[in-house]
Amino acid sequence: MSVAFDLILPSGSVAAGARLHLTRWLPDGAPRAVVLLAHGYAEHAGRYDHVAARLTGAGYAVYAVDHWGHGRSDGVPGFVPRFSAFTDGMAELLTLVEINHPGLPRLLLGHSMGGLVSTLFLIERQDAFAAAALSGPAILPAQPPSRFTVWVSRFLSRFFPRLGVLSLDATGVSRDPAVVAAYVADPLVYHGKIGARLGKEFMDAMAAAQAGAPNIRLPILFQHGGNDSLAAPDGSRFLFEHVSAPDKRLELYPGLFHEIYNEPERDAVLGDLVGWFDAHVSRN
Repeated sequence: MSVAFDLILPSGSVAAGARLHLTRWLPDGAPRAVVLLAHGYAEHAGRYDHVAARLTGAGYAVYAVDHWGHGRSDGVPGFVPRFSAFTDGMAELLTLVEINHPGLPRLLLGHSMGGLVSTLFLIERQDAFAAAALSGPAILPAQPPSRFTVWVSRFLSRFFPRLGVLSLDATGVSRDPAVVAAYVADPLVYHGKIGARLGKEFMDAMAAAQAGAPNIRLPILFQHGGNDSLAAPDGSRFLFEHVSAPDKRLELYPGLFHEIYNEPERDAVLGDLVGWFDAHVSRN
């Protein structure tokens, strides 16, 4: 069962004062470790109830915020003033977890844009975690933009930052029609276009993640659907090849779409995730 409340971004954030909706799932007994979860673009933490159920069943507490401009949080859907609004939210979440669960191992889990957010967060704060796992991280675009597209994006970001420039294809989310239908019908999922500023911030964040990948040293698992049309599987391959972690694992699931935790094979995929966390919590 989840419990929801709010966090407030601090004065140093580009989104200072913004209220972020936070959801917490706790196991029946005392947690063995805490998972900080970063959801993907346009969605919200509530879509991870089944993931949290699997983790709490294994003894983990799970904490997640709806990113700025997402779900029930403050902000403008499809827009962000700076990508740091997302990492600022994760920093506040980490502070809360440190206060509520002192001494417990912490784990980081990020999906899609949340995988990108998590990568940037690890570059700065990896010592706060025992291990991490990234699901379909948005490190490389599914369709690499041309130089002209990049120039236009930067121009629009400066002068028309909220102009919608790109839509996502909901059918790329999962091969399960019920999952796609629920995604489309979810009133907390943003179905509009990505704004020009967010598109530019995305590209800059991807470049920063690629450049900073060698600084990541903690144990890390990459999970990616082989037929992911929304975030290129090559992004996980890139991170796997470039992080400095001696303990790393890449799982590519042939035929699976973007949301591997919402595919028909979800039980096995979540089993890999829980097994990875179990192995690294037992070492601490």
